[in-house]
Amino acid sequence: MKIRKLHEWDAADYHGAVRIQERLRPRLVLGGEIEQVGTVAGADISYARGDDFFYSAVVLLRLPDFTTVEESFSFGRVSFPYIPGLLSFREGPVLLKAFEGLQNVPDLVLIDGQGIAHPRGLGLAAHVGLFLDVPTVGCAKTRLVGTHGEAGPNVGDWTGLFLGGEVVGAVLRTKRNVNPIFVSPGHMVSLEGAVRAVLQCLAGYRIPEPVRRAHLAVNALRRKA
Repeated sequence: MKIRKLHEWDAADYHGAVRIQERLRPRLVLGGEIEQVGTVAGADISYARGDDFFYSAVVLLRLPDFTTVEESFSFGRVSFPYIPGLLSFREGPVLLKAFEGLQNVPDLVLIDGQGIAHPRGLGLAAHVGLFLDVPTVGCAKTRLVGTHGEAGPNVGDWTGLFLGGEVVGAVLRTKRNVNPIFVSPGHMVSLEGAVRAVLQCLAGYRIPEPVRRAHLAVNALRRKA
Protein backbone atom coordinates (compact mmCIF):
# COMPACT_ATOMS: atom_id res chain seq x y z
CA MET A 1 0.00 0.00 0.00
CA LYS A 2 1.41 3.38 -0.96
CA ILE A 3 1.77 5.85 1.90
CA ARG A 4 1.82 9.61 1.36
CA LYS A 5 4.69 11.53 2.91
CA LEU A 6 3.23 14.63 4.53
CA HIS A 7 5.98 15.43 7.03
CA GLU A 8 8.88 13.95 8.95
CA TRP A 9 7.94 12.29 12.23
CA ASP A 10 10.91 13.39 14.28
CA ALA A 11 9.33 16.65 15.42
CA ALA A 12 11.85 18.25 17.75
CA ASP A 13 9.53 18.92 20.66
CA TYR A 14 5.98 19.46 21.84
CA HIS A 15 5.58 22.78 20.01
CA GLY A 16 6.87 21.39 16.72
CA ALA A 17 4.40 18.49 16.87
CA VAL A 18 1.52 20.83 17.69
CA ARG A 19 2.39 23.02 14.71
CA ILE A 20 2.25 19.97 12.45
CA GLN A 21 -1.20 19.05 13.80
CA GLU A 22 -2.48 22.58 13.29
CA ARG A 23 -1.16 22.63 9.74
CA LEU A 24 -2.70 19.27 8.82
CA ARG A 25 -6.12 19.69 10.46
CA PRO A 26 -7.61 21.81 7.61
CA ARG A 27 -6.66 19.09 5.11
CA LEU A 28 -9.11 16.57 6.58
CA VAL A 29 -12.19 15.72 4.51
CA LEU A 30 -15.08 15.27 6.91
CA GLY A 31 -18.01 14.38 4.73
CA GLY A 32 -19.27 12.15 2.00
CA GLU A 33 -20.32 8.54 2.01
CA ILE A 34 -18.35 5.35 1.61
CA GLU A 35 -20.08 3.99 -1.48
CA GLN A 36 -19.27 0.33 -1.05
CA VAL A 37 -17.34 -1.36 1.73
CA GLY A 38 -15.93 -4.66 0.53
CA THR A 39 -12.75 -4.77 2.60
CA VAL A 40 -11.95 -3.22 5.97
CA ALA A 41 -8.56 -2.94 7.64
CA GLY A 42 -8.31 -2.91 11.42
CA ALA A 43 -5.16 -1.56 13.06
CA ASP A 44 -3.75 -1.70 16.57
CA ILE A 45 -0.53 -1.14 18.53
CA SER A 46 0.92 -3.15 21.42
CA TYR A 47 3.81 -2.53 23.81
CA ALA A 48 4.76 -3.36 27.36
CA ARG A 49 4.13 -0.67 29.96
CA GLY A 50 7.17 1.57 30.21
CA ASP A 51 8.81 0.06 27.12
CA ASP A 52 9.67 2.06 24.00
CA PHE A 53 9.61 -0.93 21.63
CA PHE A 54 6.28 -0.96 19.76
CA TYR A 55 4.52 -3.61 17.69
CA SER A 56 1.76 -2.91 15.17
CA ALA A 57 -0.66 -5.05 13.20
CA VAL A 58 -3.03 -4.39 10.33
CA VAL A 59 -5.59 -7.07 9.52
CA LEU A 60 -7.57 -6.79 6.28
CA LEU A 61 -10.98 -8.48 6.31
CA ARG A 62 -13.58 -9.01 3.63
CA LEU A 63 -17.20 -8.19 4.46
CA PRO A 64 -19.73 -9.47 5.25
CA ASP A 65 -18.22 -12.72 6.54
CA PHE A 66 -14.99 -11.22 7.98
CA THR A 67 -12.73 -13.52 5.97
CA THR A 68 -9.07 -12.61 6.45
CA VAL A 69 -7.55 -11.29 3.22
CA GLU A 70 -4.09 -10.52 4.60
CA GLU A 71 -2.16 -9.37 7.64
CA SER A 72 0.81 -7.05 7.93
CA PHE A 73 3.05 -6.40 10.93
CA SER A 74 5.71 -3.94 11.95
CA PHE A 75 7.79 -3.19 15.00
CA GLY A 76 10.40 -0.72 16.11
CA ARG A 77 11.73 1.51 18.83
CA VAL A 78 10.05 4.88 19.32
CA SER A 79 11.81 8.07 20.36
CA PHE A 80 8.96 10.54 20.82
CA PRO A 81 7.88 10.77 24.48
CA TYR A 82 4.39 10.07 25.75
CA ILE A 83 2.52 13.40 25.68
CA PRO A 84 -1.30 13.49 25.86
CA GLY A 85 -2.71 14.70 22.55
CA LEU A 86 0.43 13.75 20.61
CA LEU A 87 -0.02 9.99 20.52
CA SER A 88 0.30 9.83 16.73
CA PHE A 89 3.93 10.92 16.96
CA ARG A 90 4.66 7.80 19.02
CA GLU A 91 2.40 5.29 17.28
CA GLY A 92 2.04 6.71 13.77
CA PRO A 93 5.40 5.69 12.24
CA VAL A 94 5.28 2.01 13.26
CA LEU A 95 1.59 1.81 12.33
CA LEU A 96 2.21 3.22 8.85
CA LYS A 97 5.00 0.70 8.30
CA ALA A 98 2.46 -2.07 8.81
CA PHE A 99 0.05 -0.43 6.34
CA GLU A 100 2.87 -0.13 3.83
CA GLY A 101 3.18 -3.91 3.88
CA LEU A 102 -0.40 -4.46 2.64
CA GLN A 103 -0.73 -5.75 -0.91
CA ASN A 104 -4.34 -4.52 -1.17
CA VAL A 105 -5.81 -1.07 -0.55
CA PRO A 106 -8.77 -1.30 1.88
CA ASP A 107 -12.07 0.43 1.24
CA LEU A 108 -12.15 1.49 4.89
CA VAL A 109 -9.72 1.65 7.81
CA LEU A 110 -10.68 1.36 11.49
CA ILE A 111 -8.02 2.38 14.02
CA ASP A 112 -8.00 1.87 17.77
CA GLY A 113 -7.73 5.56 18.63
CA GLN A 114 -9.35 8.95 18.16
CA GLY A 115 -10.25 10.65 14.91
CA ILE A 116 -11.26 14.31 15.24
CA ALA A 117 -12.34 13.84 18.87
CA HIS A 118 -9.06 15.39 19.90
CA PRO A 119 -7.94 18.72 21.41
CA ARG A 120 -6.72 19.94 18.01
CA GLY A 121 -9.00 17.78 15.87
CA LEU A 122 -6.22 15.46 14.70
CA GLY A 123 -6.08 12.24 16.69
CA LEU A 124 -4.26 9.10 15.60
CA ALA A 125 -6.96 7.93 13.17
CA ALA A 126 -7.24 11.35 11.54
CA HIS A 127 -3.47 11.82 11.30
CA VAL A 128 -2.84 8.35 9.87
CA GLY A 129 -5.88 8.72 7.60
CA LEU A 130 -4.24 11.67 5.86
CA PHE A 131 -1.14 9.57 5.17
CA LEU A 132 -3.26 6.67 3.86
CA ASP A 133 -5.71 8.83 1.90
CA VAL A 134 -8.55 6.34 2.34
CA PRO A 135 -11.70 6.58 4.50
CA THR A 136 -10.55 6.19 8.11
CA VAL A 137 -12.48 6.01 11.37
CA GLY A 138 -11.33 6.20 14.97
CA CYS A 139 -12.78 3.59 17.35
CA ALA A 140 -11.61 4.34 20.88
CA LYS A 141 -12.46 2.46 24.05
CA THR A 142 -12.21 5.59 26.20
CA ARG A 143 -13.03 9.28 25.85
CA LEU A 144 -10.22 11.76 25.31
CA VAL A 145 -12.16 15.02 25.08
CA GLY A 146 -15.72 16.34 25.10
CA THR A 147 -18.98 15.79 26.90
CA HIS A 148 -21.90 13.52 26.11
CA GLY A 149 -25.18 12.10 27.34
CA GLU A 150 -26.08 8.46 27.80
CA ALA A 151 -26.37 6.27 24.72
CA GLY A 152 -29.45 4.06 24.50
CA PRO A 153 -29.25 0.43 25.64
CA ASN A 154 -29.54 -1.27 22.24
CA VAL A 155 -26.86 -2.04 19.68
CA GLY A 156 -26.71 0.89 17.28
CA ASP A 157 -27.94 3.48 19.78
CA TRP A 158 -25.67 6.48 20.00
CA THR A 159 -25.45 10.02 21.27
CA GLY A 160 -23.23 12.88 20.20
CA LEU A 161 -19.85 13.67 21.68
CA PHE A 162 -19.54 17.47 21.94
CA LEU A 163 -16.45 19.65 22.06
CA GLY A 164 -16.65 23.44 21.94
CA GLY A 165 -20.29 23.32 20.89
CA GLU A 166 -19.62 21.00 17.94
CA VAL A 167 -20.31 17.29 17.51
CA VAL A 168 -16.94 15.59 17.05
CA GLY A 169 -17.93 11.98 17.58
CA ALA A 170 -20.51 9.42 18.62
CA VAL A 171 -20.83 7.46 21.84
CA LEU A 172 -21.98 4.22 20.23
CA ARG A 173 -23.50 1.15 21.87
CA THR A 174 -21.99 -1.87 20.13
CA LYS A 175 -23.14 -4.54 22.58
CA ARG A 176 -26.11 -4.57 24.91
CA ASN A 177 -25.32 -4.00 28.61
CA VAL A 178 -21.68 -3.22 27.75
CA ASN A 179 -19.97 0.18 27.82
CA PRO A 180 -20.15 2.06 24.51
CA ILE A 181 -17.17 2.95 22.34
CA PHE A 182 -16.19 6.39 21.06
CA VAL A 183 -16.38 6.70 17.29
CA SER A 184 -15.10 9.74 15.43
CA PRO A 185 -14.37 10.46 11.78
CA GLY A 186 -10.73 10.30 10.82
CA HIS A 187 -10.64 11.26 7.14
CA MET A 188 -12.91 11.09 4.07
CA VAL A 189 -16.04 10.14 6.02
CA SER A 190 -18.87 11.91 7.83
CA LEU A 191 -19.87 11.16 11.41
CA GLU A 192 -23.01 9.35 10.29
CA GLY A 193 -20.99 7.41 7.73
CA ALA A 194 -18.46 6.48 10.40
CA VAL A 195 -21.19 5.13 12.67
CA ARG A 196 -22.76 3.11 9.85
CA ALA A 197 -19.37 1.70 8.90
CA VAL A 198 -18.61 0.59 12.45
CA LEU A 199 -22.02 -1.06 12.76
CA GLN A 200 -21.27 -3.07 9.60
CA CYS A 201 -18.13 -4.35 11.29
CA LEU A 202 -19.68 -5.75 14.48
CA ALA A 203 -19.52 -9.49 15.14
CA GLY A 204 -21.06 -9.79 18.61
CA TYR A 205 -18.26 -8.05 20.51
CA ARG A 206 -17.89 -4.56 21.92
CA ILE A 207 -14.95 -3.82 19.60
CA PRO A 208 -15.49 -3.86 15.81
CA GLU A 209 -14.20 -7.11 14.36
CA PRO A 210 -11.33 -5.70 12.25
CA VAL A 211 -9.88 -3.86 15.26
CA ARG A 212 -10.47 -6.84 17.53
CA ARG A 213 -8.60 -9.13 15.12
CA ALA A 214 -5.73 -6.65 14.88
CA HIS A 215 -5.61 -6.45 18.69
CA LEU A 216 -5.37 -10.23 19.00
CA ALA A 217 -2.76 -10.46 16.24
CA VAL A 218 -0.46 -7.75 17.56
CA ASN A 219 -0.56 -9.05 21.12
CA ALA A 220 0.23 -12.55 19.88
CA LEU A 221 3.20 -11.10 18.00
CA ARG A 222 4.48 -9.26 21.08
CA ARG A 223 4.15 -12.32 23.30
CA LYS A 224 6.01 -14.44 20.75
CA ALA A 225 8.77 -11.85 20.41
